[in-house]
Amino acid sequence: MLFRLGPWSLLAVMLTVNGCKSQGVNSCPGYTASNVVKSTFSLTADLQLAGKACNAYGTDLEDLKLLVEFQTEKSADARLHIKIYDASETVYQVPQSVVRRPSSGALTAKAPLLSFTHTESPFSFAVHRVDSGEPIFDTSKTPLIFESQYVRLRTSLPDNPNLYGFGEDTDPLRLNTTDYVRTLWSRDAYLIPPGTNLYGNHPIYFEHRASTNETHGVFMLNSNGMDLKINNTASTGQYLEYNMIGGVIDMYILAGPSPVDTACQYSQVIGQPVMMPYWGLGFHQCRYGMQDVYEVAAVVANYSTADIPLETMWTDIDYMDLRKVFTLDPQRFPLDMMQQLVTYLHEHDQHYVMMVDPAVAYQNYSAFENGVSAGAFLKLGNGSIYQGVVWPGITAFPDWFGPNTQSYWDNEFLSFFSPTTGVDIDALWIDMNEASNFCTYPCSDPTAFAISNGDPPMPPSVRPNAGYSIPGFPADFQPSNKTEVVGRGVSLAQSQRPDVLLGPHSTLFTRRQIGTPGAMIGLSGRDLINPPYAIHNAAGSISNLTIDTDLVHANGIAEYDTHNLYGTMMSEVSRNAMANRRPGLRPMVITRSTFAGAGSYVGHWLGDNNSDCKINTQDKGKIGITHEFAGPHYRVSIAEMIAFAAIYQLPMVGSDVCGYAGNTTEQLCARWAQLGAFYPFYRNHNAVGTVLQEFYLWPTVAEAARVAIKARYQLLDYLYTAMYQQSLDGTPLLNPMWFLYPEDTNTFAIDLQYFYGSSLLISPVVEENSTSVTAYLPNDIFYDFFTYKPFRGTGANITINNVSLTQIPVHIKGGSILPLRSDGANTTTALRLLDFNLVVAPGLDGTASGSLYLDDGVSIEQPATSVITFTYDGATLKMSGTFEYDVGDVKIAEAVLLDAKAQAQPQIGGGTGSASTYNVTAQTRTVTLNKPLTGPFSVSL
Repeated sequence: MLFRLGPWSLLAVMLTVNGCKSQGVNSCPGYTASNVVKSTFSLTADLQLAGKACNAYGTDLEDLKLLVEFQTEKSADARLHIKIYDASETVYQVPQSVVRRPSSGALTAKAPLLSFTHTESPFSFAVHRVDSGEPIFDTSKTPLIFESQYVRLRTSLPDNPNLYGFGEDTDPLRLNTTDYVRTLWSRDAYLIPPGTNLYGNHPIYFEHRASTNETHGVFMLNSNGMDLKINNTASTGQYLEYNMIGGVIDMYILAGPSPVDTACQYSQVIGQPVMMPYWGLGFHQCRYGMQDVYEVAAVVANYSTADIPLETMWTDIDYMDLRKVFTLDPQRFPLDMMQQLVTYLHEHDQHYVMMVDPAVAYQNYSAFENGVSAGAFLKLGNGSIYQGVVWPGITAFPDWFGPNTQSYWDNEFLSFFSPTTGVDIDALWIDMNEASNFCTYPCSDPTAFAISNGDPPMPPSVRPNAGYSIPGFPADFQPSNKTEVVGRGVSLAQSQRPDVLLGPHSTLFTRRQIGTPGAMIGLSGRDLINPPYAIHNAAGSISNLTIDTDLVHANGIAEYDTHNLYGTMMSEVSRNAMANRRPGLRPMVITRSTFAGAGSYVGHWLGDNNSDCKINTQDKGKIGITHEFAGPHYRVSIAEMIAFAAIYQLPMVGSDVCGYAGNTTEQLCARWAQLGAFYPFYRNHNAVGTVLQEFYLWPTVAEAARVAIKARYQLLDYLYTAMYQQSLDGTPLLNPMWFLYPEDTNTFAIDLQYFYGSSLLISPVVEENSTSVTAYLPNDIFYDFFTYKPFRGTGANITINNVSLTQIPVHIKGGSILPLRSDGANTTTALRLLDFNLVVAPGLDGTASGSLYLDDGVSIEQPATSVITFTYDGATLKMSGTFEYDVGDVKIAEAVLLDAKAQAQPQIGGGTGSASTYNVTAQTRTVTLNKPLTGPFSVSL
């Protein structure tokens, strides 16, 4: 029997009999659909267990519900929502307070891109493209399993599919498709090893079909631990399989059909990324292991002396009193000196960032006592506060679901980061929020473990001053005649003596109970520590080195179900706290752990990488280069960064430049300083006990940094405009090559080249001791960013030779107009006073276009903005748009036409000519414009 109803074309209902031939998952009977109700834009059905329960990894749920909804964006019904859940709505579902659901929009049924078909017994479903009939999700070969602690859903795929996503990971950008397992379960993943679960979780994948040149996406809104299995065997064919240890099936299938369309559609589901302050795109410096405030000040001064622009100085947990959050070490980072440091930075148009971890020391001090009073910490079943071990020793962990946790966090920020009585930071860094717990499960004696593990670590010696002059800083930072004080630090036994440790804090509280029908907070009777299905967690037990998964939050939901949300919930609460202390100003928060939708609140750095770049010769002759052949960690950062910006909608992303762990080298740091300048988030950071790696420490690195930062700053408005566009509609700020050339099969695996915005192709040197790079150029026209030399791509590799340690190959994609600042600057404040020059790079058809977004750079609600478009039709350059933001005296000073021919004097607006020069060697024409950014103009080039 075949139904046809509006967009529900090809609704097939076939009756079959499923035989049970083996034990375990292979004996599971699947489900039978009944009571199917269809409307123009939705379908509902009841699903009943089709036979004897198999109870493979839990108890089979007998009664389920199916909901299918067509949802729309813009002009076509491009999104299909499929939800399978328990009839009683007892099983945990991701709270809407954490991941907001999209609205359906104005459904039209005029141009559906997808169709849904289902089989009644055993129940299966498939999603097809309407225009071609191409199946993009098909579960017909394997029955659905929906148990109390295990959900399995498998889709068939074409052989050797092009799959991307399912992060966070350090594997190749294009996923392996044979005997491959990707696990989603947040963990503290030092050195970000490949093939393992890392800090964050993004259950979204994109698939690109070369046969149709179309891309689609599938988002599984489920925060439980899961294994994603991809394999191809003779008996099964190619497949992708979800193995989830709880929750429901809540899927959004995105029609695309282009990669960028798919990215934009995903942003409509999880929310567009938040805008960062303009200054946040400047260069940042940090180091873990700073001895005291004098060393921090010296780094700031040294950058100034070296004439390397430093926008923002960061401080790791060194500033804390024995690693306790919301404290200052009174001897090494005293309040008055910290305030002088911040004052110096602000007076020089620079900024300051400090770290806050979630774990609060379980000690007699205000941050802990305030949290106890607010009921803000996770508790055991008896009402006592759960204890783990992190940097300060024994710790409590905030319960982000607690009704008073936001106000508690707000108040700690208002007090500790007060501009008058605290440290007036400009942005925030949050770490360890997977959450990390040093104490191995079951952590029966946190005190003993903390002592044996040396937490908190012994602080460095105390000194009265740096012992050397710090140019530009106040007198208190300079050498004096004071006798040097040498402290030996304080051990855990001294700082956390039994007489100052607090006993268990019991609190009476009322919360919904697990197992409540309709509450969607989880089934009762589950094994929340050792679920029957063991995901491939690299840390072992799901409770090992993290918060115990059998803890129950204030709202009645188990940590077992929400573990993967912990970092994103901290991100939202922390962003709110920053906005509360500085109303009206955009907060910048950089986090380690993320979940789908985190980009709506924060940016992300890629964690504790290593200072390495292995020699590899296997790249020779490859079409393009993938890090699969190139090795960690300098190279790995590229694929990670692309995935976060282009797929996961977290564009403010970057890796620790020069590497965090291990000892960097002058060569590696010089290359990384160049590459990092083309990250959205650009920060040099390394670990305690490693060689110092500030850019000014090597002449070659210093020069590489000056060149790179100048280029970055000239492009900063281009980058800021791309970030603005992604915040509007999800258009990626960074693009893998296949996003812009989806018809070119050679680009599908490339993850060592990428587009910065949509106009700049970045092709870094990726081999150690090399001064050349093999780069792939698609069939298009490109121009060297630094020399303007044209390169005609032919869909083949080229070799770029003589790339010194102070250079990085960057090419302008033909068809682009770049608005560049006329020069670099020491700060972004100074940069915003410089004029713009337009670089016009014609495409193969002789035309080009670009855009420029201008605002005040810091306000959440902008009083005035300018959104400007540039076009070149082969003869005339035009500027149009809105011009409401007052840029002062800043103007469009020049236009540079690439691949130009010598010709007559240009005409502006049909009037008199304008001065121009022609460079015979570069074949460029530079036209003097001096046009204000207050209205449109046109000029004949």
